[in-house]
Amino acid sequence: MTERFGRICVFCGSSSGSRPVYTQAAQRLGRLLAERGIGLVYGGSHLGLMGTVADAVRAAGGAVTGVIPRMLVEKEAAHRELADLRVVGSMHERKALMADLADGFIAMPGGFGTLEEFCEMLTWAQLDVHRKPCGLLNVEGFYDPLLALLDHAVRERFLKPVNRDLLLAETDPEALLVRMARVPPPLVDKWLDQAGV
Repeated sequence: MTERFGRICVFCGSSSGSRPVYTQAAQRLGRLLAERGIGLVYGGSHLGLMGTVADAVRAAGGAVTGVIPRMLVEKEAAHRELADLRVVGSMHERKALMADLADGFIAMPGGFGTLEEFCEMLTWAQLDVHRKPCGLLNVEGFYDPLLALLDHAVRERFLKPVNRDLLLAETDPEALLVRMARVPPPLVDKWLDQAGV
């Protein structure tokens, strides 16, 4: 059922986090992508969960495309063992290229960068800039507070329920991949008040 994906972009931390469960989840996701013939697009770093998911895909014989801005290459963050490492001029170019290359997006645990990149992809889906699924791999409830905030935004009428539903969340990587392959994003106007709803 995951055959619709040629490549999935994974956003995640350049740190490994405080518990081994995060690294284990990154390794499992990477193996699953490779086993299903799905290429990985990611931020091109060898550090943290980013490096872990890339190495897991590579170890299982899968394809990895890293996209990294030149300033991070100069800080020695680039994964030098990638066959396909694309160096771009800015963070904006990085996001645009990753979005173009991928057929869907997954966020694993991470910090500001992970949230910013993933939320932009969600916003683009809401605005119908793309129709690619967006999923959270909610490892050990890491994203429970974010999901609660989005539910609050629905109750306070800053977010339509149908647009809230653009964000797919699962605790298991296999379940997330299957769900992303099955759920087509709806065609709905973003604005709440134009139609009076």
